Amino acid sequence: MFEEVPAEEIARQRDLYGPLAQSVRELADAVIRTEADDDEIRVAQAEVEAVTKRLRDRQLAGSYGVRFNAAGQGRAWGNAVVGLRNPIAPPLVVEHDDSGRAWSDFRLGAAYEGPPGLVHGGVSALILDQLLGEAASAGGKPGMTGTLTMRYRRATALGDLHAEARIDRVEGYKTYAVGTISDAEGVTVEAEGVFILPKWARAHVEENPHQVGPIRYE
Repeated sequence: MFEEVPAEEIARQRDLYGPLAQSVRELADAVIRTEADDDEIRVAQAEVEAVTKRLRDRQLAGSYGVRFNAAGQGRAWGNAVVGLRNPIAPPLVVEHDDSGRAWSDFRLGAAYEGPPGLVHGGVSALILDQLLGEAASAGGKPGMTGTLTMRYRRATALGDLHAEARIDRVEGYKTYAVGTISDAEGVTVEAEGVFILPKWARAHVEENPHQVGPIRYE
């Protein structure tokens, strides 16, 4: 979606909505781990419901999507992995280079638990799907996920983690990317993904190769 918004306005919105989403992430963690008295829980519920009602007075009709301005600044603020405004997202801040690499350091807390004290396997897949896709885009070979193959080498503990991905090879409109999640002791999860450039996007990419590259999330 094209939306002509100057960099200064994007910065203002980032400073406004980013802390709001972070406060909701902290709320989710607090709800999971609280041992407050019953009366306190009921009061908190009423307060949360009141805030939710206030925020729903004016809202988008649908999802946030991805928005671009003429300067190429992209905002995927509703994204489940990197979304600035999405409290479900950790969110990851992803770095790229134009060789087809992407990487991020991040932390997963109680909201991402599967087995006790460990990251849910589906969350690992979610993160690596995003990283592999961003690596493909960074190398000028964007696409949508065709397949994603996971190998869970060992359990991933909640806490500080590192994820990275790179392009492995390109076959026509298919880009093969590989990536990992690691903790302080090494790799815990490996993934390989195939990213396919949709037919409706092929002509544009062929005609405008200089425009292909990683989205700059502001």
